[in-house]
Amino acid sequence: MSRRVEIHGHTVSPEHYIDGARVSSPTTFKDRSPIDGSLLAEVCRGDATTANLAISAAARAFPAWAALGPHGRAPYLRRLADLIDANVDHIAEVECWDMAMLERSLKARVIGRGARNFRAYADLACAYEERAWESNGTANRVIRHPSGPAVVITPWNAPFMLSTWKCAPALAAGSTVVLKPAEWSPLSCSMLFDLVDEAGFPPGVFNLVQGMGEEVGAALTTDRRVRRLSFTGSPETARLIGRAAADNIVPFTAELGGKNPFIVFADADLDAAAAKAALQYDDAGQVCLSGTRLLIDEAIVDDFLVRFHANVDAQVLGDPHDEATTISPLIHPEHLARVAGFVDRARRNGDEIVRGGKQPELGGNWYEQTLIRPRSNNSEVVQHEIFGPVLTLQTFASEEEAIELANSTEYGLSGILFTSNAKRAERVGRAVRAGTLWVNCFLVRDLTAPFGGAGISGIGREGGDYALDFYSDLKTLQILDGTVS
Repeated sequence: MSRRVEIHGHTVSPEHYIDGARVSSPTTFKDRSPIDGSLLAEVCRGDATTANLAISAAARAFPAWAALGPHGRAPYLRRLADLIDANVDHIAEVECWDMAMLERSLKARVIGRGARNFRAYADLACAYEERAWESNGTANRVIRHPSGPAVVITPWNAPFMLSTWKCAPALAAGSTVVLKPAEWSPLSCSMLFDLVDEAGFPPGVFNLVQGMGEEVGAALTTDRRVRRLSFTGSPETARLIGRAAADNIVPFTAELGGKNPFIVFADADLDAAAAKAALQYDDAGQVCLSGTRLLIDEAIVDDFLVRFHANVDAQVLGDPHDEATTISPLIHPEHLARVAGFVDRARRNGDEIVRGGKQPELGGNWYEQTLIRPRSNNSEVVQHEIFGPVLTLQTFASEEEAIELANSTEYGLSGILFTSNAKRAERVGRAVRAGTLWVNCFLVRDLTAPFGGAGISGIGREGGDYALDFYSDLKTLQILDGTVS
């Protein structure tokens, strides 16, 4: 029988899940809550042996899983989706302790997205129509074949949802999967595999391995039996995984964060723009899509700031279980130190700290909502992803300058634009380098749309058929006209 730990009234396994069963490790790592530093679990720490077990299981299970076809795989994905829906509160409460996102957000929109991911990809895979055409005296079709075992490595922010976002298309396409969640927030992903077991997935189809990136992660990504690699995290880690992918000639997709512009023109609805700008502090700024560089038309910057500060002043730092709280703590003391280090260096370098810039009196992993007016566009806080509650403020005098500033970093994940002018929305929307550009809105997602970044924000696209194609080998079948009947 597998070991279980109690997390504030919920039982969770700290073990791996390999070949349809819980598997232990001789060593563990400590998982502490960002909220109060309490020890949540001693989590099994995988190594090269663990990685070999998981990939071997995925490789054995692959032929039968692939042979089921999309209609044969869909019932498993839909059963899993139903089980997620039935356990939203249970998963949300544990993830709140483990990652510290607001509990009400997890319950209302984040955890349930996992169920929608599995249903959406089951439906998309079943609805796939082979492209067919006639050319050069032949009948042509494009056929998807499952690619083989996939390794998926996910980040510590929104761990449950982002794991389902990546694993659902892999499973729907016919790949078997080994998932490695981040070591700072592994518990909700472990809960997913209780539901995988309850849904009756064949052994080896979907596996969980926990541990450190440099240990088990390195072993997973360098194994030659792995035929797809998908990663969300930092550019530094992506470079290591990319080298392993190149050595083994394995397709690799990566989502690597952003330094996203939030552009407000003078013709915008300033109340709406300022309210949405203040919401970029949500989840303590630990959202890769957040518009962290406020680029404001110089003609309205003072009016905008009055509205912005009023919205931020209404925010409440506190316990993410509390309904009154709007700003949660950062994930880990190491990350808090990293965020604070950016602000401290900005202060020493002559950037203006407009608001915030320190820890609040409640201590812990919280950090005040911070706004910095940089001395130049080359300031570190402008050019590097901070991934915390830190925004920068710059102004522009023309549409051309706004676009130039928006495109002045190495990143290109997303952007946010506020304007009431349709032609400007089209011009600027096309000109800003970003995988997703929102106009007068934010975080509105269509699961069939492509998702990914330009520059060092990533490689490849997720979402819809783009993800299903990634986890497939595409074959063109050509038959000479008149030779078969």
